[in-house]
Amino acid sequence: MEFELNEEQRLVRDTVHDFAQKEIAPRAAEVDKSEEFPADNLRKMAELGLLGLPYPEKYGGGGGDYLSYAIAVEEIARACGSTALIYAAHVSLGCGPIYSFGTEEQKKKWLPRLCSGQGLGAFGLTEPEAGSDAGATRTTAVRDGDSYILNGSKMWITSGAIADVVTCTAKTDPGAGTAGISCFLVGKGTPGFIPGKNEPKMGLKGSVTSALSFENCRVPKENLLGKEGDGFRQMLITLDSGRISIGAMALGLAQAAFDEAVRYSQERVQFGQPIAKFQAIQWMIADMATEIDAARLMVYRAAAMKDAGVRFTKEAAMAKLYASEAAERAAFKAVQIHGGYGYSREYPVERIYRDQRLCSIGEGTSEIQRLVIARQVLGKL
Repeated sequence: MEFELNEEQRLVRDTVHDFAQKEIAPRAAEVDKSEEFPADNLRKMAELGLLGLPYPEKYGGGGGDYLSYAIAVEEIARACGSTALIYAAHVSLGCGPIYSFGTEEQKKKWLPRLCSGQGLGAFGLTEPEAGSDAGATRTTAVRDGDSYILNGSKMWITSGAIADVVTCTAKTDPGAGTAGISCFLVGKGTPGFIPGKNEPKMGLKGSVTSALSFENCRVPKENLLGKEGDGFRQMLITLDSGRISIGAMALGLAQAAFDEAVRYSQERVQFGQPIAKFQAIQWMIADMATEIDAARLMVYRAAAMKDAGVRFTKEAAMAKLYASEAAERAAFKAVQIHGGYGYSREYPVERIYRDQRLCSIGEGTSEIQRLVIARQVLGKL
């Protein structure tokens, strides 16, 4: 098995790392404090070609592989969790369904705009009564001539209120269970598409997380993604890829927590010596280093499997599960190593601790990941 990145992947890693540490990291604390959407970060990332990194050049993308994209998410998260979440949701959930399931006309209409950064993409799946049970969606889409009329609501939609286009799930055949769910492309400004409130959150405060409503929202039939009834399958495939990106985001946050813990432990003096010389601290550092390395291998493997065109459902769930929980442990230990200072907003580990908490919830909780993994191992019992 090859564990080395190729030249192009190393170039992406080094370029994004340098950019993120120079341009994004210095503003991360201010983005968190002000809860301001980091538009400048996204504009600069678009100039680097990052917003369409894993998509073909003919659609305005960068022509890179998914592993390169995962590495980019990791490096951006290492600098700013809010910016990483916006980026990951845009590329994997916003652009992904259009590229994977869209017609050539849909791809040509939306992807160049999204890949260039002229607009963001979003994925409208979660509802007030349909979270982990995504198949319980209540939003409906009724055919009316050359259009569909959508009614319902979504919540917890990353970039939902500001997105150029949202891929939304809705029931076209309410009596058919998950086989009656379809996906639709709903453009910003469509009559009856009403962005709701932005949620106040524990962390990742620079990312806009919105409620969305559809009130007799008329979308043309050309905005149906694939065929009627394909939506649930499309959703599951999209989430597989999205879990790689959330795993990469967790990995970057874990690495940031580790970096801060190592730095602080070497500078902080107690009992006449740096606390890094105490075994209790060394063991925490060792555990963090080991778990981060394992998480990186799992995330990279899942991304490489996607690039190879082989099924990666189990591996993506494993990577997301392990990386997100490793990030939680790393952030906990980083705060602990900082002691009282770690509880202060003057130090980055306090923000990292709050930011990483979403990673074991979003795009499927840890409990859902365990269900996915168990079903892949055992089959549906």
